[in-house]
Amino acid sequence: MYYSKVKNRNRNYFLLICALLSVVSLKAQDDLMEELNDISEAETRFELPAFKAMKIGNLQSTKIAAKGDLYLYVSHRFGSVKDGFETFFGLDNANTNIQLVYSFWDGIQLSASRESLNQTYASAIKIRLAKQSTTFPLNIAFYGTANVNAALEKDRMPDLQFGDRMSYAAQFLISKRISEKFSFLLAPSYVRQNLQDLNEVAAANHNQLLMGFGGRMKVSKRVSINMDYAYNFNRNTHSIYNNPLTIGMDLETGGHVFQLLFTNAQSTNEPGFLSNAEGDWSEGIIFFGFNVVRVF
Repeated sequence: MYYSKVKNRNRNYFLLICALLSVVSLKAQDDLMEELNDISEAETRFELPAFKAMKIGNLQSTKIAAKGDLYLYVSHRFGSVKDGFETFFGLDNANTNIQLVYSFWDGIQLSASRESLNQTYASAIKIRLAKQSTTFPLNIAFYGTANVNAALEKDRMPDLQFGDRMSYAAQFLISKRISEKFSFLLAPSYVRQNLQDLNEVAAANHNQLLMGFGGRMKVSKRVSINMDYAYNFNRNTHSIYNNPLTIGMDLETGGHVFQLLFTNAQSTNEPGFLSNAEGDWSEGIIFFGFNVVRVF
């Protein structure tokens, strides 16, 4: 009988100790979870990219290739759809640009391209300066390119120097992913053209300042509507060229981004489409085109 009473008393002590340990354990877990939540809230979380492709349409976006990624960009801009069946709505007059993009370092990409229009060779660099996150509201990148017009003929221009073939562009790209579906970009830009045809531009204007705008509206999981535009502050009113406006869409298909677009600029390189947009939306002189993007 005595043994039985002692046994029950020990069991009660044991249960009491277990209950106390459980309370202490739960309190420790709550404190640990609070600490983890505080750490998680303090950490910087980066937003998803504002744009899926490196270009909105013609205008550069803030997207930069990841370190070690190789991109192949193939761009076509056909002739004016206003030509109708005579050129099969411009399909007979294609301008093609093939570009390779590679990133050796995180946040920096280099590229080289060749465009059939004016036999233009180009090199470019894009550098990430800031990334949208919980602690910073914007994506910011710098883009610079140098172009060589290989179509100029020295026989027709005896005084032609190599520097006359050069044109340049520099841009600050500032974007924000405003919501899950909508992103917006501003692109203050500078273009330098060493050689200009006065019959086309009316007055020499080698240095030009522009403000670019662009946006992307996601309409489904794999489709978005895109638009970009650039206003040239220095264009002569008698110039034959216009401000470039591009409207298109992104189609995501696995490792590809396929971009369909309509634009009033047939060139795809920055000095070309920013300064020499030969089409006119109001007169129906627009060019159908596409960009095909493949990452390796």
